[in-house]
Amino acid sequence: MSELFHIISDGSCDLPVELVKEKDITVVPFYVSFDGENYQKENVDIGIRDFYQQMVDRKGVYPKSSLPPMQDFFDAFRPYAEADMPVICICITTKFSGSMQSAMSARDLILEEYPEARITVIDSCINTVLQGIYVLEALRLREAGVSYEKAVERLEEIKSTGRIFFTVGDIEYLKHGGRIGKVAAVAGSVLGIRPVITLKNGEIYPSGIGRSRKRTTDKALELLCDYLKKSELPVDCYSICLGYGYDYEEGVGFRDHALEVLHERGLDVKEIPLYQIGASIGVHTGPYPLGFGVVEKAIHD
Repeated sequence: MSELFHIISDGSCDLPVELVKEKDITVVPFYVSFDGENYQKENVDIGIRDFYQQMVDRKGVYPKSSLPPMQDFFDAFRPYAEADMPVICICITTKFSGSMQSAMSARDLILEEYPEARITVIDSCINTVLQGIYVLEALRLREAGVSYEKAVERLEEIKSTGRIFFTVGDIEYLKHGGRIGKVAAVAGSVLGIRPVITLKNGEIYPSGIGRSRKRTTDKALELLCDYLKKSELPVDCYSICLGYGYDYEEGVGFRDHALEVLHERGLDVKEIPLYQIGASIGVHTGPYPLGFGVVEKAIHD
């Protein structure tokens, strides 16, 4: 049997706490602050629901996030170095955060103490709930008995297929979060305009605008349909999820609507798991992000 490996991710993966415990995945959290001084560990000091509730209750207050420091990654890596257990560490796109650099610095320190340690740090080129399903693809490889080296190779192969198609409640948080870039050129400063955004290869690109929530969410769904239609692979070769922020009921309704539309388009998607987008991305999107993540499966059914 192939040697097992341990999976670590930074907190951008936005996987439910219960799931990471059940599947023996280590998450190194991001930090979040509402005053720019006092930072709390996500899902340790502050829950995601509480984070969004504060955003909704304190409109006009723009929280900030901070990446996991090197010490947090060092503490996560060390037990597996001591146990001679290989580690795959999956980090948010380097275009958004220096989290991967923290992990790499921690790895270098570990190797000084444990020269035989095997730790691979992967730039996922994605973030949030799509990073989460990418982490779950690493889990599928582990559960299938794929070796550490082969798992790393396969994860590197599929990451370029990752896409996020999403919209937000308004553009203000993107402005304050410094994530607006090319989106601003499209949306401009027109009052009430909501952008539709695509993330691919680690960067965000404008994909449309609209005044109504229905228009922008329908556009995100259209982008997903187009991506799947144009793919050379069958639909069942992809993992798809839907991410939501504060409004769970909206997420459920949109997920159900999306499944109906996909089936009408001849795209036989059997399920779309629903995950809450966490604080590390929520500080930039505001409380109402909504959209899809899709990536090729590491193992085709």
